[in-house]
Amino acid sequence: MMLTVRCVSAKRIAEPAKNILKISRMGSFTSVPALREDSQDIDFEVPQCATRESLIHRCLSELPMTAKPISRYFVTLNTKSSKSGRYTNFTSGREMENSNFISPGLRRLSFISEGCDSSNATDDIGDKDGRFRVLTWNVLAQALAVSHDNFVGLPEGTLDWNLRRLHILHEIIAYDPDVICLQEVDHFNFLKSCLKPLGYRGVFCSKPDSPCIYLADNNGPDGCALFFRHDKFDLISASSRIIEIWKIQSNQVCILANLRLRETGQQVAIVTTHLKARHGGLLATMRNEQGKDVANFLSSCGATSKPLIICGDFNAVPTEPVVSTIKNRLAVKSAYSNLYNGEEPPFTTWKVRGDGEYCHTLDYIFHNKYCSVDSVLSLPTADQVGPTRLPNLSYPSDHVSIACDIHITN
Repeated sequence: MMLTVRCVSAKRIAEPAKNILKISRMGSFTSVPALREDSQDIDFEVPQCATRESLIHRCLSELPMTAKPISRYFVTLNTKSSKSGRYTNFTSGREMENSNFISPGLRRLSFISEGCDSSNATDDIGDKDGRFRVLTWNVLAQALAVSHDNFVGLPEGTLDWNLRRLHILHEIIAYDPDVICLQEVDHFNFLKSCLKPLGYRGVFCSKPDSPCIYLADNNGPDGCALFFRHDKFDLISASSRIIEIWKIQSNQVCILANLRLRETGQQVAIVTTHLKARHGGLLATMRNEQGKDVANFLSSCGATSKPLIICGDFNAVPTEPVVSTIKNRLAVKSAYSNLYNGEEPPFTTWKVRGDGEYCHTLDYIFHNKYCSVDSVLSLPTADQVGPTRLPNLSYPSDHVSIACDIHITN
């Protein structure tokens, strides 16, 4: 099931729908929206028999030598629960071409040599112990990157969409996640066409008044997307919500997917969101109100009585009230705090804009007591980020992806 949904106050997604984009616009006094269909990637054809290995090979072969992907690895926190071949170090870039395309320390996939089989069976996918991998990432909307975000000092070609989409695809599939939570998605159809042959299904919820639609050469509104591996999970239900501030709808959304692990029958609630941006006391207060609304929404949906994973770009440093609000009201903790002695990573975004340099932790994976973290994806080093910061020719977003291996506890 691939759905594009129109977010209302709280909407349940129950039946498949055509991929028709509908948004309710709040309007602008300064510009006229130029709403376009998500159609800028029709040149990127993906055969239905595509495999993870073939797409990784395509990305690496089409990326220039000066745009080698950043190498990262998973850090195992619980060695007793590690699976062979799942948590080994990741050899990125063109070195993968000499290692049978096995990337980010993930499962070794079987090659399909004859015919087209969209199942993409794996050698190690039959885990019957409630384990799965979650990745979350603000991918940086293309329209915002080019016409809004005012990045400074980027290497030439950094914002070329033909380059960025290869990097985005490689970053996602290289880590072989079972669940993918994305923010600032303004090329959903590209992701859908690439991930569907690999066995993913997903939903998309656009912002009600996305700034992208007011920018030249946009590809439609941006929003949140959630994908899951359909041979790993059954979709029980999915809901979307326009987040409210003091009972008034804002321009931010969240998606809740209730999934059932096929191997064990265990249920898990997966949430992705992207809260209001910018700094200042008032904005922090508004984000905190958004956090309260998200918590109330999830509680009313019964998500707190089962394993719960909340992923996204909260646009808030760890000391902001909204982080405490989410943790306390939903009884969750950060997956990365297990690696940093109760603290958060030093950064999840590092960029230079016209008004200065920003290096902050804004992205999180939260989980409740019914989940345990086995490993987390390491952060890039300062040398890997480079002097021009993010994005750059080796990394397509100003945010880095974060990921972890989760198992459901009894």
